[in-house]
Amino acid sequence: MKLIAAVMLFVGFAAHAAEQPVYQIVQLTETLEVRRYEPFVVAEVVVAAAEDEAAERAFSMLVGYIYGQNSDDRKFELTSPVMQMTLPSKSALVTPTQSENRDELLVQFLMPKAYPLSALPRPLDPRVKLREVPSQRLAVIQYSGSWSQSNYGEHLEILKQALANAGIAIQGEPIFARYDSSFTPWFLRTNEIWLKVQ
Repeated sequence: MKLIAAVMLFVGFAAHAAEQPVYQIVQLTETLEVRRYEPFVVAEVVVAAAEDEAAERAFSMLVGYIYGQNSDDRKFELTSPVMQMTLPSKSALVTPTQSENRDELLVQFLMPKAYPLSALPRPLDPRVKLREVPSQRLAVIQYSGSWSQSNYGEHLEILKQALANAGIAIQGEPIFARYDSSFTPWFLRTNEIWLKVQ
């Protein structure tokens, strides 16, 4: 836990200087940006648990990988954002309450672009996977404030309504991108929600 706290404190100071995915803005409105992202590589973990617990467990596994728990004992520079997405329940035969408990959380760390997928060392933890995310267009809303479900839900609805008004079709689940640590004051945080554009 001390390692995680130390890393998150560092991320809080360095988030805006850290390497981020490369993109071009292809459409801009008062509410949102449509960005074309270049391919990037992620280390990712899927955890089935309550959201707060799942996020903490996933973060711990990913921090372990970038801090040397890999086949080369290699350490990597921190990047941003940390991306997370709730994966839909695999079972349709559940009540809403059960479905909530069975959802899985996908958490991703961006890997430095100096390392293509083929050059990355193998994770020692088999739950950590490496993957290249292909080029994609994403509709993005940026906002500050807490990571509360109400703040997230409010801005997700604003994004969806703006996309509907603009006639932009989307697909897939929303991705929550966090650029700062929990040590960053809520009013200074940069948060984004990404939705894939068809």
